[in-house]
Amino acid sequence: MDSMPRQALLSLDQALSDLLAHAKALTGVETIPVMEADGRVLAQDLVSQLQVPPHDNSAMDGYAVRCADLSQVGDLLPVTQRIAAGAWGEALQPGSAARIFTGAPVPAGADAVLMQEDCTAIEASGAVSTAATDGTPTPGPLIRVAVLPTLGQHIRRSGEDVTRGAVVLPRGKRLGPAELGLAASIGSDKLDVVKRPRVALFSTGDELIMPGSVAPADMPPGAIYNSNRFFLHALLRRMGCAVTDLGIVPDQRAATIAALQSAALSHDVILTSGGVSVGEEDHVKPAVQALGTLDLWQIAIKPGKPFAYGRVADCHFLGLPGNPVSSFMTFLLLVRPFLLRLQGIIDTAMQSYALRADFAWPKADKRREFLRVRRNAVGGLELFANQSSGVLTSAVWGDGVVDNPPGCAISPGDTVRFIAFSEWLA
Repeated sequence: MDSMPRQALLSLDQALSDLLAHAKALTGVETIPVMEADGRVLAQDLVSQLQVPPHDNSAMDGYAVRCADLSQVGDLLPVTQRIAAGAWGEALQPGSAARIFTGAPVPAGADAVLMQEDCTAIEASGAVSTAATDGTPTPGPLIRVAVLPTLGQHIRRSGEDVTRGAVVLPRGKRLGPAELGLAASIGSDKLDVVKRPRVALFSTGDELIMPGSVAPADMPPGAIYNSNRFFLHALLRRMGCAVTDLGIVPDQRAATIAALQSAALSHDVILTSGGVSVGEEDHVKPAVQALGTLDLWQIAIKPGKPFAYGRVADCHFLGLPGNPVSSFMTFLLLVRPFLLRLQGIIDTAMQSYALRADFAWPKADKRREFLRVRRNAVGGLELFANQSSGVLTSAVWGDGVVDNPPGCAISPGDTVRFIAFSEWLA
């Protein structure tokens, strides 16, 4: 019999606030190569020891010039040097130009770069230019200027990207491809990151069968393939977790208690799927209560009402519903921010967008709903026809959800709040 007294369902906002209050950042740190740091979280500020770029350089293929040497379109300048990226030119003498390439250091004395498209190169075989300041004829190639330059044009200044001493990536920053490139640009080959949360994952349910163990034609009556295990494992990996897959636990109280006890010994989090509702075969919730505490249970959302949080010894416990869409959505809404907070990330809020509903949802639910939708070619949202919590196709067909408040019916043309799956799955 259920030992927890019935109580009003928690709102999602209250449940998330309570949940995050339990998520104290993990303290372990490890140093790993930048190449392996995608998705990890910085454990300390990354400070630049140099300027990026380290020197003024050309943003274009063209010619480095002095603006004071050019007064009108058609002026000629002799080209006295050639500077490629990685080379270092000499100071630019008055009345001359330097052939320069993208990324090459701008020579001292130059104050602009002309694009090669704004000049005409003249191969001056035997020709003579009198552009030198001392009046001495200077044989060699020339350029004829078609557009007058402005001071500083097409010059990337030293430090315009990163200045020496600047914090380029703050502690608690989740690293993606751009962040890794920025770290490499200041010479970092290793980074101090928060240790991965160690997560033990298991499913409950005697009806569950692993794909590959039984052919579809041989499935026994009442059996289903375990899909939750696969998408939860993938989501945990995307969140930077070290995952231990404990498989399928039988619908038995003793087996559930044993699995929880074993998992709590060497993990930070236990994540389960199924068994947290109120049925006679739902053993996870009472097993957690027997071993520790259950602090959250049942959220006023649809899908995903039977969500649970508690502790087994020093290990966090997160229990997800068994229906696949419910399990998928409660992970995104509750487990994802919890795991981010464990890794020291403070801002876990999702960005939502106001979009037009191109569908009707006349029967509002008293719970907050997350309707699977996708954007169409005319800027609106289409609704997947079957919003059942067991229809995982809706999460594949759709590219996000409408966050629909309790008791809110939707008519075509209404403005709704849209959250893209890409925001959650990045």
